Amino acid sequence: MTTSRQPTQSLKLHRFALSGHSHRVELLLSLLDLPVDKIDVNLAAREHKTPAFLAMNPFGQVPVLQDGALTLADSNAILIYLATQYGKEWLPQSATEAAELQRWLSVAAGPLAFGPATARLGTVFKAPIDMPAAQARAHALFAVLEAHLAQQDWLGGARVTLADVANYSYVAHAPEGGVSLSDYPQIRAWLARVEALPRFIPMQRSAS
Repeated sequence: MTTSRQPTQSLKLHRFALSGHSHRVELLLSLLDLPVDKIDVNLAAREHKTPAFLAMNPFGQVPVLQDGALTLADSNAILIYLATQYGKEWLPQSATEAAELQRWLSVAAGPLAFGPATARLGTVFKAPIDMPAAQARAHALFAVLEAHLAQQDWLGGARVTLADVANYSYVAHAPEGGVSLSDYPQIRAWLARVEALPRFIPMQRSAS
């Protein structure tokens, strides 16, 4: 898919390279072939808690997108903005597609965040979490995804959508959280389809 519009100047993305939330935005920016300046936020130095950053996002989280005078936080909100502004072909074409997209954005913010993303947080960033519980939630989610993807190639239906972009990063990097994908051939095939998209960019892997 190609973008139908171009911004008048480069977008600015405040991101952390090991963040799946940041990567889902980076991925869509690349798929849309949009010009972007990536500004790394040093989470270890707590740059995301400085007054300057909190002025952009009071929740103190990456990513944050700037498009001219607009400053926007929350990765899923940013995906919707970018598609609406620069790539309408990524938006739902029917009420059913719109409902499916919302469903998978909710999955990205819920089961995905509290399952594989949280497990990865425990291993990569040594966060004090209940690893067995997070890994169990990840496998419960992946069982649902495996059955769903056995029926169709893409999460939202017959074509690739924002649903796939929103969920790809943390699924692909689940093994970094001790959650193996070896028992999920349909998920692995879906990941390969996403990775075969024109202008796909991978997320940086952790050293752990």
